[in-house]
Parts: sequence; structure tokens; C-alpha cells
Amino acid sequence: MIPQEIIRRKRDGQALTADEISAFISGLSNGSISEGQAAAFAMAVFFRGMSRDETVALTLAMRDSGDVLSWADIGKPIADKHSTGGVGDNVSLMLAPIVAACGLAVPMISGRGLGHTGGTLDKLEAVTGYNVIPDETLFRRTVKDVGCAIIGQTGDLAPADKRLYAIRDVTATVDSIPLITASILSKKLAAGLETLVLDVKFGSGAFMLSADESELLARALVYVANGAGVKTSALITDMNEPLADAAGNTLEIVHCLDFLNGKKAGTRIETLVLAFAAEMLAQSGAVSSLSEGEAMARKALASGAAMERFGQMISALGGPTDFIEKPGQYLKSAPHIAPVLATETGFLSSCQTRDLGMVVVALGGGRRHPSDVIDHRVGISDILPLGTRVEKGQPIAMVHAATQESLTKAIQDVSDAYGLSQDAPGEQPIIVSRIGA
Repeated sequence: MIPQEIIRRKRDGQALTADEISAFISGLSNGSISEGQAAAFAMAVFFRGMSRDETVALTLAMRDSGDVLSWADIGKPIADKHSTGGVGDNVSLMLAPIVAACGLAVPMISGRGLGHTGGTLDKLEAVTGYNVIPDETLFRRTVKDVGCAIIGQTGDLAPADKRLYAIRDVTATVDSIPLITASILSKKLAAGLETLVLDVKFGSGAFMLSADESELLARALVYVANGAGVKTSALITDMNEPLADAAGNTLEIVHCLDFLNGKKAGTRIETLVLAFAAEMLAQSGAVSSLSEGEAMARKALASGAAMERFGQMISALGGPTDFIEKPGQYLKSAPHIAPVLATETGFLSSCQTRDLGMVVVALGGGRRHPSDVIDHRVGISDILPLGTRVEKGQPIAMVHAATQESLTKAIQDVSDAYGLSQDAPGEQPIIVSRIGA
């Protein structure tokens, strides 16, 4: 098929066939499609959109552009979760070992930080020796023996997505629901999943600002993933404040350990982690109801089984064998730490969450350019939740910085990100709605 004819048909608003989409993606993979043609295709999709059937075909073609893993020898349900990204979002770190302790296998392909959002791989690289790009043999052995492995995308999984995303990134075509859907799901489907749960966020710290926008994306993702043969559901969740009480790579690992030790009971993030665990267990058939799934997850957490799995995963993928016993020996602290003080007495009523994410980036905990080296030590900890009543001069967070200069600026920027009022704000539920399989 002639590439420019496929581009023309989509430019003119016509529906592409599965064969046309497959041929174009095949050309993208083997190099016969030029960057200009790929950019024109992305722009045509951006303006004309795609039907759900077209998006399913695009997702499957991108999945099939590389290796598709099979887990037939595992003997366990193969499950995963994906988040659209936020600030202090380290749910995957706790969720994977919890459901692994409940009998699921979780081959989790994760990413690095993007913009103001933190990356799961960057957080795990704060742990000395942890290998985020193991060979396939080690990856498979870890999933089989431990039950979970959190790694990065290899060059053999959905390579067409890598090329198309790089072109979208520089042609202002990132914000297209069909292209976002195919990009997310092609990698997940290439991992050989049977079930998938999606965390689609909205708010001041998310890429989607409103719940309605998030629901549109969630419905597209759920429809396409189910159409591709993976049982999928989604939760629409609030990201108008940091999810954990910490933002920054090492600090979020510390938070993860505290969570698995039972020290974060009653928090918003506990609500979310247990909700996702229940979804994964119910979808996989391990339990017959969400309430039964939550009870099983709580038991895995309280018994220490989830913490044990986390330590086993760290060790299996190159980290210290005694990490959970002696984390302080392997996690480095920032040299400059100081509080952010409330400027007046009142209730923490609002948060510019994206600004907090950018504070972490400015401190060195994220990347401004792809080649930047991450400083895992820096970030924000001890973040008080919205609705907390504070006295003037009371700490609302702690900043961890590499230099005194960056510390001073970060303290001011964090302070500026919060609003205080004399009246307590209404409580915002963390889970707004569910899109079923």
C-alpha cells in the first residue's frame, strides 16, 4: 500500500482499514516510512481522530511491531496496572508486591518521569544495584519466582511506538486520544497481559485537568484493551494534591517501605492501593468480589507478605539482599533539609500540584532534557494533606535539596503552591468513578 494514500485518506476524514493501518505501522518499524510521512499521519489522526475499531487496529499493529511475551509456563493469572501519571504517585511500588503475595503474576513495564510527573523506574534506581533493564531470562525468572518484576521497556517491545512517540513529541500531536491509547496499550499488550487496571487521573497534578476529560480517555482505553483481548477496567482518580506524602525518588521509596510496614493506614493512598489490588484480584478470578479482594490485600499487607515480596524483587533484580532490613545503608540523603512553614493560621485548602512536581524537577529529581542525570536524593517529604488545620509557622512539608540556593528557592515555591483559608474545604473523594470491563 502506498503510504501517502493512507495519509490522504485519513487527512480527508475517511476510516482506515486494519490492513492499511498494519501496513503503515509495518513501514514505520522497518524504516520505509519517512519521518515526514509519520508526522503527517500523526497530524491527520490528531485532527480527524479515529474510530474505536481503527484505534484497536492501531494498537494491535503497534503491539505486533516487536516481541509479544507469553507467560504460559507461569501457571498464575498475568495482571498489571497503569497510571497516566501524577505527583507522589508511587502506587505501583506497593501494589505489585501486594497482589503478587495474593497469587498473581505482575510483569510490570514502567516508564521514567515525564514533565512534572515522577517515573517508577527513576524511583527504583534510587536503590543501589537495581536493574531496570534486565535480560528476558532474568525478567521471566523474577516474575516466576517472586510474582512481580517492575522494569523498563526494552527495544524489542512495541518498537513502532518508540518511533512514533518521538515524532509526536516534536510535532505537537501528543494530545490525541487514539494515539495516547495505542501508545499506552501497545506496550502493555506486548507484555502478554490477561488483565489490566488503569488509573486515569485528573486535576492540577494530572495531564487531564477535568474528570470529564479523564473519562473520555478511560473509556477509549478500556474499550480498546478489551477489544484487543485483555480484560480491562479503569478508575478515575483525583490528582489535586500529591498522592503520597512525599515527592522525589528516594523519598518515595522510603514512603513505600513505610506503607508496606503498615505506617500509612487511613490515608488516601492506602484507599487507592487497596482499590487497585481489589480490581486486579477480582478481574483475575482470584476472588469473587471487590470486597473480598480488598480483604485479601489487607491480609497480605498486615502479615508482612507484601513487604517480603518487595524485598525479594529488589534482590532478584540486582539490589541488596538486605534492603528492607537496612534501607538506610543504601538510600542516600540530601545534604540540605528544611521545613516549609505555614504563612498564616488556617486550613490547607488548595494545591497547585503540578508546581510541586516542577519543584522536584528543579531540585534535580526530574529531567529538563533527556540526557539529564537524576539526583535521587532530592524532593519534598512530610507533605500535609489538604484539609489539615495549621498554625502560622507550622511545617507543612520538608524540602530536601542538594544546595542551599536550591533549597531556599524550593521552600518559597512550595509555599506559593498552597492556598490557606479560614474554612475547612470539602473532602474530595480520591476515586471519582469506575469504568467497567
